[in-house]
Formats: sequence, C-alpha cells, structure tokens
Amino acid sequence: MCYGKALTKSEDELKEQLNNHYGINFAVPSGYKPYYHLNGFTHGTIYIIPMDDPEHICAASWGMIPDWAAHDPETFWRKSNTLNARSETIFEKPTFKNSADDKRCLILADGFYEPHHENGVALPYFCYQPSKTYPKGDLFMFAGLYNKLDTELYTATILTTEANPFFAEVHNKKKRMPLVLADDLFEDWLDAGLNSQTLLELMDFGFTSKAFKAHPVSRDLYKKGIDTNQPYITEAVDKGTLF
Repeated sequence: MCYGKALTKSEDELKEQLNNHYGINFAVPSGYKPYYHLNGFTHGTIYIIPMDDPEHICAASWGMIPDWAAHDPETFWRKSNTLNARSETIFEKPTFKNSADDKRCLILADGFYEPHHENGVALPYFCYQPSKTYPKGDLFMFAGLYNKLDTELYTATILTTEANPFFAEVHNKKKRMPLVLADDLFEDWLDAGLNSQTLLELMDFGFTSKAFKAHPVSRDLYKKGIDTNQPYITEAVDKGTLF
C-alpha cells in the first residue's frame, strides 16, 4: 500500500528532466507546489501524465472517483479508499475496470512512505531511489489510473503489486509495494493499443530495476495535528532497521 508520498523537486527541475528526455511539460497554469509528505487521506494534489494528454503534467486529486460517484465525491471518499488499486484485479473491479482500459497514467514521485512492523509497532519508513544529482532521490513514476469529474479535474489512484524481496522486508506485514515502472515502459503504459493480457504482463514484470533504499523516519508521520510536510520528515532517525 502507498498512502503517503513525496515530490520534492522544483518545477524547474521537473521541467528540465521531463522536457529534455520525454518532451513533457506542465499544463498551464500548473500551480505546482513540491511537498515532503502528502497524506493520501487528505485527497491532496498529485501530478500525473495521463493518456488523454501525454505531453503534459497535470494536477489530480489523490483518490480516483469513478463515473458513477462523480455527483458526490466527498461522500464516495468517506466510504471508499481508492488511493491504491491492486494491479491484479483492475480489470475486475467496477471502480477501476473502465479506467484500466483507456485512462492510465504515470504519477510523479521521488519518495513514498511504508509501515515497517517491529514488536507490534508500526514504524514509518521513507523509500527512495538514491541519486548523485538530487539529495532527496531521483524522480520516478508510479503506474496509475485516472478519471475526470468534469473536463478539468483529474482524480487518480496508484497501482500496487506483490512486494519484491526488498519491499517485503520494508512493508513486512502486508507485503505490497506501489508499482514503480521501469523508464523504458512509460510509453507502453500510456499506449491505447495494449490489450488487457498485455497490460497484466506489463504490471507483472514492469517494476523498475533501479535500486531503492529505505530508512525509518519520525513517528510524527502517524500523529494528528502535526504538519509533516517539512524537510525533516524524510530524514533518517535512529530507530529500527536500515534497508
């Protein structure tokens, strides 16, 4: 599961990386603001590259709203958790199956948070790809699904899959991980010509081969009334095991 994420790059850093390599730029106006910790249950703004506009980074609310709930998103969010979708069942679940066919997206991130359990206590861990260029880690992309509530407002969910050996140690209770796509599969994921069987295979084998690291962070992450969208929340604390 992935209920907390980070995107610490500046708008200029994202433009430089994505425009130079993929010809992708921000939709205008972008209103982009980086963050160190976004709690998914606030349904805050994440940034996606959608199939219907693959040359632009677009803002989306975290927590996908299906068409049949578009008339009352707040009630749907109170009753349903669509921050994540299990990749194995997206073509079966009514909430996700329409988007699985033709509303797939890439979701920008440079870190995310997972619970690691020790002696019955959940310890938050920050997961990231080490970088020689960026102190907080490299940019990567989650595989995601999206829907629109109207012509402007995107809503999106992050796909998860069975944890690999590294993330099975980090997320050692549920043993799931968000699907971080390999760079060379970005275009495939947004390809409208792929059928469901090909997409299931892509999700099975498409996790990036780039190494991740993870370290424990402050348990403020799990406390109410504390602003955890601060640089300190990504920093390692002397607690638990380093991976």
